[in-house]
Amino acid sequence: MSIRIDEELCTGCGSCMESCIYRAIELKNNIATVLPNCTLCGACIEACPEEAITLERDDVKAQKLDISQFKGVWVVAEHYKKKIQNISLQLLSKGRELADLLQVNLSLVILGAEFDDKLEEFSLYGMDEIIYVKSPILKEYYSDLYTKVITELVLENKPEIILIGATPTGRDFAPRVAKRLNAGLTADCTGLEINLETRNLLQTRPTYGGAIMATIRTPSSRPQMATVRAGIFKMPEKIKKNVNIKKLEYDFKEIDSVSKIVKVISKTRNTVNLEDAKFIVAGGRGVGSKEDFRLIEELASVLDAELGGSRITVELNWLDPDRQIGQTGKTVSPKLYIACGISGAIQHIVGMQNSDIIVAINKDPNAPIFNWAHYGIVGDLHEIIPVLIDEIKKIKVEE
Repeated sequence: MSIRIDEELCTGCGSCMESCIYRAIELKNNIATVLPNCTLCGACIEACPEEAITLERDDVKAQKLDISQFKGVWVVAEHYKKKIQNISLQLLSKGRELADLLQVNLSLVILGAEFDDKLEEFSLYGMDEIIYVKSPILKEYYSDLYTKVITELVLENKPEIILIGATPTGRDFAPRVAKRLNAGLTADCTGLEINLETRNLLQTRPTYGGAIMATIRTPSSRPQMATVRAGIFKMPEKIKKNVNIKKLEYDFKEIDSVSKIVKVISKTRNTVNLEDAKFIVAGGRGVGSKEDFRLIEELASVLDAELGGSRITVELNWLDPDRQIGQTGKTVSPKLYIACGISGAIQHIVGMQNSDIIVAINKDPNAPIFNWAHYGIVGDLHEIIPVLIDEIKKIKVEE
């Protein structure tokens, strides 16, 4: 589609310029001209008093996609230094569930260079098939090469669902692939389910700043693509089963990529990896102050737990940013999550709702956090936590 301006009818009144919030129209020689950043929103068409602006649609009619041809669930692996990242393994766990409901195969897609001796190890994570695209240049991540290869694989194999980690890498190539395939993509999902009647993937994610949870589906396009936040799903258990391994040698040339990795510099990671923590003690505004947060730190210490917090504790400089849990922070799924003085806003809940056991301590009996907690303690955390610390220390001494 394109915007067309009839120069004979245009009077240069400027009404279209005023209506365009994208500043995509300017006057040249007293005639309106559309700029490349036009979004085809159509506001200028309604604003033009001379009806000089029209929206021209392409004559070629889109062919209706036969979605019945698409079968299978794919997980695109992310790797670093010959190791598959945990987010990809977590997606295999959910992918197995989705594939079983749809009665289709689950495939792990790896683009890499040195995984021949690792494929047997990877096959223990419950997939039915490994598609290994091998090339020396794929040892490192190249956005344009990933987009090219995955697009070609999809066109040939026609999977109905593709799951990708919502990491910087996944967020980079997933929309590029979706654009080339004209497929639907939902970003930063926190939940995935299947409508068995339609075989549609129901993709849940926070929206409007986390105020509501939206469920999105793409009924008329395939594959259905989703990027998923780390820590949402559990790691799969290792099992032995027959896995079909398909190796594809890919011959790239230097000119196939618009970029070139000259050097990889490894930096020591100083941030906390909350996604892998088994126990987390988190504090919120109800803790009171930065000094009072020492009480939360002490509880975390005696439990051998990691320390976390809600967004407000980071904004108030009570806690380092890498310890923030929630929609704009980390997503965690520990065995034990203790929420101290956290009210339970949905922005925080989406980051910790998949914890095995949630314990909430809050003086407000109506705090939303109690709707999510398995165990709740109503009272002043400054009185309750010291008692917990003493009792835990006694148990440790007895052991």
